[in-house]
Amino acid sequence: MAALDSHEEEQIESLKAWWKENSNWVLGLVTVAVIVTGGWRGWQYYQHKQSSESATLYQQFAEQLASNDPKRINDAAAILMDKYAATPYAAESALVAAQVNELTGEPLRTKTQLQWVIEHASDEGLKSVAALRMAAVRVDEKDYASAMKALEGKHPAAFDALYADMKGDILSVQGKSAEAKTAYQQAYDKLDDKSPYRNLVQMKLDALGGSK
Repeated sequence: MAALDSHEEEQIESLKAWWKENSNWVLGLVTVAVIVTGGWRGWQYYQHKQSSESATLYQQFAEQLASNDPKRINDAAAILMDKYAATPYAAESALVAAQVNELTGEPLRTKTQLQWVIEHASDEGLKSVAALRMAAVRVDEKDYASAMKALEGKHPAAFDALYADMKGDILSVQGKSAEAKTAYQQAYDKLDDKSPYRNLVQMKLDALGGSK
Protein backbone atom coordinates (compact mmCIF):
# COMPACT_ATOMS: atom_id res chain seq x y z
CA MET A 1 0.00 0.00 0.00
CA ALA A 2 1.41 3.38 -0.95
CA ALA A 3 2.22 5.73 1.88
CA LEU A 4 -0.33 8.44 2.51
CA ASP A 5 0.71 12.07 2.58
CA SER A 6 -0.12 14.19 5.63
CA HIS A 7 -3.19 15.74 4.01
CA GLU A 8 -4.70 12.34 3.17
CA GLU A 9 -3.94 11.07 6.66
CA GLU A 10 -5.65 14.11 8.17
CA GLN A 11 -8.72 13.59 6.00
CA ILE A 12 -8.94 9.91 6.90
CA GLU A 13 -8.57 10.67 10.61
CA SER A 14 -11.34 13.26 10.34
CA LEU A 15 -13.56 10.72 8.62
CA LYS A 16 -12.86 8.13 11.30
CA ALA A 17 -13.74 10.64 14.02
CA TRP A 18 -16.95 11.66 12.24
CA TRP A 19 -18.02 8.02 11.78
CA LYS A 20 -17.24 7.12 15.41
CA GLU A 21 -19.44 9.97 16.58
CA ASN A 22 -22.29 9.46 14.12
CA SER A 23 -22.35 5.76 13.17
CA ASN A 24 -24.96 4.81 15.77
CA TRP A 25 -27.22 7.61 14.58
CA VAL A 26 -26.85 6.68 10.91
CA LEU A 27 -27.32 2.95 11.46
CA GLY A 28 -30.09 3.69 13.94
CA LEU A 29 -32.06 5.44 11.23
CA VAL A 30 -31.67 2.37 9.01
CA THR A 31 -32.80 0.12 11.86
CA VAL A 32 -35.87 2.21 12.59
CA ALA A 33 -36.86 2.34 8.93
CA VAL A 34 -36.64 -1.41 8.54
CA ILE A 35 -38.40 -2.12 11.83
CA VAL A 36 -41.27 0.23 11.03
CA THR A 37 -41.80 -1.60 7.76
CA GLY A 38 -41.23 -4.97 9.35
CA GLY A 39 -43.48 -4.12 12.26
CA TRP A 40 -46.39 -3.54 9.93
CA ARG A 41 -45.71 -6.84 8.20
CA GLY A 42 -45.42 -8.44 11.62
CA TRP A 43 -48.82 -7.10 12.60
CA GLN A 44 -50.36 -8.48 9.43
CA TYR A 45 -48.67 -11.81 10.13
CA TYR A 46 -50.14 -11.81 13.62
CA GLN A 47 -53.60 -10.98 12.34
CA HIS A 48 -53.63 -14.12 10.23
CA LYS A 49 -51.47 -16.66 12.02
CA GLN A 50 -50.40 -15.75 15.52
CA SER A 51 -51.98 -16.04 18.92
CA SER A 52 -52.90 -13.08 21.06
CA GLU A 53 -50.14 -14.11 23.47
CA SER A 54 -47.33 -13.26 21.04
CA ALA A 55 -48.85 -9.86 20.32
CA THR A 56 -49.18 -9.23 24.03
CA LEU A 57 -45.54 -10.13 24.61
CA TYR A 58 -44.46 -7.79 21.83
CA GLN A 59 -46.52 -5.01 23.38
CA GLN A 60 -44.82 -5.71 26.70
CA PHE A 61 -41.45 -5.50 24.98
CA ALA A 62 -42.41 -2.08 23.57
CA GLU A 63 -43.37 -0.94 27.06
CA GLN A 64 -40.03 -2.12 28.46
CA LEU A 65 -38.25 -0.28 25.66
CA ALA A 66 -39.92 2.92 26.82
CA SER A 67 -38.59 2.24 30.34
CA ASN A 68 -34.97 2.66 29.13
CA ASP A 69 -33.98 -0.21 31.43
CA PRO A 70 -31.54 -2.48 29.52
CA LYS A 71 -32.22 -5.50 31.75
CA ARG A 72 -35.97 -5.30 31.26
CA ILE A 73 -35.54 -4.76 27.54
CA ASN A 74 -33.23 -7.77 27.22
CA ASP A 75 -35.49 -9.97 29.34
CA ALA A 76 -38.54 -9.07 27.26
CA ALA A 77 -36.67 -9.69 24.01
CA ALA A 78 -35.36 -13.03 25.30
CA ILE A 79 -38.90 -14.28 25.94
CA LEU A 80 -39.95 -13.50 22.37
CA MET A 81 -36.76 -15.01 20.96
CA ASP A 82 -37.30 -18.17 22.99
CA LYS A 83 -41.05 -18.70 22.58
CA TYR A 84 -41.78 -17.12 19.21
CA ALA A 85 -38.52 -17.43 17.27
CA ALA A 86 -40.34 -17.91 13.96
CA THR A 87 -42.27 -14.65 14.19
CA PRO A 88 -41.19 -11.20 13.01
CA TYR A 89 -41.69 -9.98 16.59
CA ALA A 90 -38.72 -12.00 17.84
CA ALA A 91 -36.28 -10.72 15.23
CA GLU A 92 -37.42 -7.12 15.61
CA SER A 93 -37.14 -7.21 19.40
CA ALA A 94 -33.68 -8.82 19.18
CA LEU A 95 -32.50 -6.16 16.76
CA VAL A 96 -33.76 -3.31 18.92
CA ALA A 97 -32.32 -4.89 22.07
CA ALA A 98 -28.98 -5.24 20.28
CA GLN A 99 -29.00 -1.53 19.51
CA VAL A 100 -29.73 -0.75 23.16
CA ASN A 101 -26.84 -2.96 24.23
CA GLU A 102 -24.54 -1.36 21.67
CA LEU A 103 -25.34 2.09 23.00
CA THR A 104 -24.87 1.00 26.62
CA GLY A 105 -21.51 -0.66 25.98
CA GLU A 106 -22.41 -4.36 25.97
CA PRO A 107 -20.65 -5.63 22.83
CA LEU A 108 -20.86 -9.35 23.65
CA ARG A 109 -24.60 -9.26 24.19
CA THR A 110 -24.96 -7.03 21.13
CA LYS A 111 -23.14 -9.53 18.91
CA THR A 112 -25.10 -12.46 20.33
CA GLN A 113 -28.42 -10.82 19.52
CA LEU A 114 -27.33 -9.66 16.09
CA GLN A 115 -26.12 -13.15 15.25
CA TRP A 116 -29.46 -14.54 16.40
CA VAL A 117 -31.25 -12.24 13.95
CA ILE A 118 -28.91 -13.22 11.13
CA GLU A 119 -29.55 -16.91 11.79
CA HIS A 120 -33.26 -16.88 12.65
CA ALA A 121 -35.03 -13.92 11.02
CA SER A 122 -37.33 -14.79 8.14
CA ASP A 123 -37.30 -11.19 6.92
CA GLU A 124 -34.24 -10.60 4.70
CA GLY A 125 -34.32 -6.89 5.46
CA LEU A 126 -33.93 -7.53 9.20
CA LYS A 127 -31.12 -9.98 8.50
CA SER A 128 -29.35 -7.38 6.37
CA VAL A 129 -29.62 -4.67 9.02
CA ALA A 130 -28.27 -7.10 11.61
CA ALA A 131 -25.32 -7.92 9.35
CA LEU A 132 -24.54 -4.22 8.82
CA ARG A 133 -24.66 -3.54 12.54
CA MET A 134 -22.51 -6.60 13.22
CA ALA A 135 -19.92 -5.24 10.80
CA ALA A 136 -19.99 -1.87 12.58
CA VAL A 137 -19.45 -3.53 15.97
CA ARG A 138 -16.51 -5.50 14.57
CA VAL A 139 -15.00 -2.29 13.18
CA ASP A 140 -15.19 -0.73 16.65
CA GLU A 141 -13.27 -3.77 17.91
CA LYS A 142 -10.73 -3.33 15.08
CA ASP A 143 -11.58 -6.87 13.92
CA TYR A 144 -11.70 -5.91 10.26
CA ALA A 145 -11.62 -9.44 8.88
CA SER A 146 -14.74 -10.36 10.88
CA ALA A 147 -16.36 -7.09 9.83
CA MET A 148 -15.94 -8.01 6.17
CA LYS A 149 -17.10 -11.56 6.86
CA ALA A 150 -20.34 -10.21 8.34
CA LEU A 151 -21.14 -8.75 4.93
CA GLU A 152 -20.58 -11.95 2.94
CA GLY A 153 -24.14 -13.28 3.18
CA LYS A 154 -26.81 -12.68 0.58
CA HIS A 155 -28.90 -9.55 0.92
CA PRO A 156 -31.72 -7.86 -1.01
CA ALA A 157 -30.65 -5.58 -3.84
CA ALA A 158 -32.12 -2.64 -1.92
CA PHE A 159 -29.21 -3.01 0.52
CA ASP A 160 -26.45 -2.98 -2.11
CA ALA A 161 -25.53 0.64 -1.45
CA LEU A 162 -25.43 0.22 2.33
CA TYR A 163 -23.26 -2.86 2.05
CA ALA A 164 -20.86 -1.12 -0.34
CA ASP A 165 -20.71 1.89 1.96
CA MET A 166 -19.94 -0.27 4.98
CA LYS A 167 -17.19 -2.07 3.04
CA GLY A 168 -15.79 1.35 2.21
CA ASP A 169 -15.71 2.23 5.91
CA ILE A 170 -13.92 -1.00 6.79
CA LEU A 171 -11.32 -0.43 4.09
CA SER A 172 -10.92 3.24 4.93
CA VAL A 173 -10.12 2.71 8.61
CA GLN A 174 -7.40 0.28 7.50
CA GLY A 175 -5.86 2.96 5.30
CA LYS A 176 -6.79 1.16 2.07
CA SER A 177 -7.84 4.37 0.37
CA ALA A 178 -8.02 3.18 -3.24
CA GLU A 179 -10.17 0.18 -2.37
CA ALA A 180 -12.33 2.30 -0.07
CA LYS A 181 -12.94 4.81 -2.86
CA THR A 182 -14.05 2.01 -5.17
CA ALA A 183 -16.52 0.76 -2.57
CA TYR A 184 -17.83 4.25 -1.84
CA GLN A 185 -18.23 4.91 -5.56
CA GLN A 186 -20.30 1.74 -5.87
CA ALA A 187 -22.46 2.88 -2.99
CA TYR A 188 -22.86 6.35 -4.47
CA ASP A 189 -23.84 5.00 -7.88
CA LYS A 190 -26.48 2.72 -6.39
CA LEU A 191 -28.17 5.39 -4.28
CA ASP A 192 -31.06 7.44 -5.60
CA ASP A 193 -30.16 10.99 -6.61
CA LYS A 194 -32.52 12.37 -3.95
CA SER A 195 -31.31 10.15 -1.12
CA PRO A 196 -29.84 12.14 1.81
CA TYR A 197 -27.51 9.20 2.41
CA ARG A 198 -25.87 9.95 -0.93
CA ASN A 199 -24.53 13.20 0.50
CA LEU A 200 -22.85 11.27 3.31
CA VAL A 201 -21.18 8.92 0.84
CA GLN A 202 -20.05 11.92 -1.21
CA MET A 203 -18.43 13.35 1.94
CA LYS A 204 -16.48 10.14 2.35
CA LEU A 205 -15.42 10.18 -1.28
CA ASP A 206 -14.32 13.80 -0.97
CA ALA A 207 -12.26 12.94 2.12
CA LEU A 208 -10.38 10.39 0.04
CA GLY A 209 -9.83 12.65 -2.90
CA GLY A 210 -13.20 12.75 -4.67
CA SER A 211 -14.93 10.50 -7.20
CA LYS A 212 -12.90 8.20 -9.36
